[in-house]
Amino acid sequence: MWAILRASKPIRSQSCCVLVMRFLYAKPGASSNFGYGEHQHSKDDQLNVACHLTRPVSCVCFLPQVSLVWARELSSQVKSRSIDKDDDLEDGFSELEEPPETDNIVEHANMDDDEMVSEGDSTGEDNDDAGEDALGLPDTKSKYGEKVVGRKNQSSPLFKVIIEASRPSLSNALDKWVEEGNSLGRGEISLALLNLRKRRFYGKALQFMEWLEATKRLDFGEREYASRLDLVAKVLGIQKAEKYIEKIPSSLRGEIIYRTLLANCVSAVNVKKAEEVFNKIRDLGFPLTVFVCNQLLLLYKRVDRKKISDVLKMMEKEDVKPSLFTYRLLIDTKGRINDISGMEDVIAAMKAEGVEPDLYLQAMIAKYYICAGHNGKAEAALKDMEKGDISDNRAACKSLLPLHASLGKVDDVRRIWNVCEHNPRLEECLAAIEAWGNLGNIEEAEKVFEKMMNSWKKLSSKYYNALLKVYANHKLLSKGKELAKRMSDSGCRIGPLTVDALVKLYVLAGEVEKADSILHKALDQNQIKPLYSTYICVLEKYTERGDIHNAEKMFHRLRHMGYVGRMRQYQLLLQAYINGKTPAYGFRERMKADNIFPNKAVLAQLHAVDAFKKTDILELLD
Repeated sequence: MWAILRASKPIRSQSCCVLVMRFLYAKPGASSNFGYGEHQHSKDDQLNVACHLTRPVSCVCFLPQVSLVWARELSSQVKSRSIDKDDDLEDGFSELEEPPETDNIVEHANMDDDEMVSEGDSTGEDNDDAGEDALGLPDTKSKYGEKVVGRKNQSSPLFKVIIEASRPSLSNALDKWVEEGNSLGRGEISLALLNLRKRRFYGKALQFMEWLEATKRLDFGEREYASRLDLVAKVLGIQKAEKYIEKIPSSLRGEIIYRTLLANCVSAVNVKKAEEVFNKIRDLGFPLTVFVCNQLLLLYKRVDRKKISDVLKMMEKEDVKPSLFTYRLLIDTKGRINDISGMEDVIAAMKAEGVEPDLYLQAMIAKYYICAGHNGKAEAALKDMEKGDISDNRAACKSLLPLHASLGKVDDVRRIWNVCEHNPRLEECLAAIEAWGNLGNIEEAEKVFEKMMNSWKKLSSKYYNALLKVYANHKLLSKGKELAKRMSDSGCRIGPLTVDALVKLYVLAGEVEKADSILHKALDQNQIKPLYSTYICVLEKYTERGDIHNAEKMFHRLRHMGYVGRMRQYQLLLQAYINGKTPAYGFRERMKADNIFPNKAVLAQLHAVDAFKKTDILELLD
């Protein structure tokens, strides 16, 4: 049997969970739960327990972001991998597991169509979550990151028509396209939807699918309905998605439909609704799949690590075999709480099951070794990634560059970049800019950027953002301003990642008020949804100052933008009151009203705030 779990003894300030495989627990005295206590399930293994947030624990060392893949995939892709992938890709409605980056992701469900045009191939990230991000139509990458079909750069005349048409005129533009005798086969539809999703033009993608259904240009089956359901959830929200399900013919209301809804509930961190959908899946008698289990693991990894044990026990009971993605989740969970021994137990068990880590997972493992100070193990992991001659393993270069930089290995960064430099790929350039920036070699980072500018006619804002982040990290405000002007002159559109980079540029330079202004203007003028991490960056500065007024303002902006249910913002706001030496009256009640339950760290903060409470005598004297 694949795995069982147990809990390590709780660490004072962490909700620490240790996963081990059954054969690793032949030790006497090993306990059998993953968190602080056991959860009892009904005979149907339904999850209906309250959610208690735990304090996010992350490494503080300066490392490249190797984000956990957040699986925002349509469930149709979770079938056996023995099915022909090309068939799935051809029909255009099977969806692949894919990140969100980071630690983000997730954050873009309600964005306006046009805002991500220059950043559509990048994923926004939240430092605590990665993101899970886009749930795209068939991408050119499988869920493990390898290429499966060379469609990424295929042009689509239909996509161009959709993009150029305004929303009110889109139906007329599509009618005209058909009247002119242009092809509207399944392949062309699939490619257009792929490009729309890849650039996060979810609104227009939904309009396009509505037109296809209304004009009967496409026969809708379960996967087509699931694809439209996903777009409804992204653009209009979970409630509208639930109503749309009622319109789907009952004969086509299968497990793919509900798994798609579950994925969107998890993406929105809607714990209550996600558990309701899971129970619905069980009530309808659909088989428990690794996809469903992975979605629950994603959810509880973010909000309540203690419940990971419940999901793993359920998987064992139902004989659900873990996928490579399952192991990624568990390894990432262990790495984030700095439990290197537990992480290695998972790796050993994974290999014992015959599952070999891919490059992405190898990079993640190396990152956590570096973060924990196990440099020798990290170097061994990087050597395994290189597989001898790095020139024969170009795919590893983009991961190796920032990892070697985190170890301070200037010679290794230069050696790997020399392999790429004569014919670089864009992702390798991004990695090199990050690596040289981490090493403090601003000049080399700028050289790589200029090489990109000279090699490609027009770069999206994603590539400017890489250098902008370097300038921000080194407090080079004037250079950052110059680069921002170049971005403007080149016609780059502002998206969440650009706003994030600009805000952090000013915050790290000590100009938090200017950063706050940029954030406010970006929201008002560009109608974009800034990243969670962008707000948190500003909130942290106000917290340091003990600026309660502005901290409260930023906290309410987070709530207004839909960023709720995360402990971090409550911790920061409480700390602002502590730093400002002011009592936070009614804070416990505020948290309770938001269904947020304090962990040990927050309880300590609440106690500290209570210490500022005035006595009755002092109240009278005032």
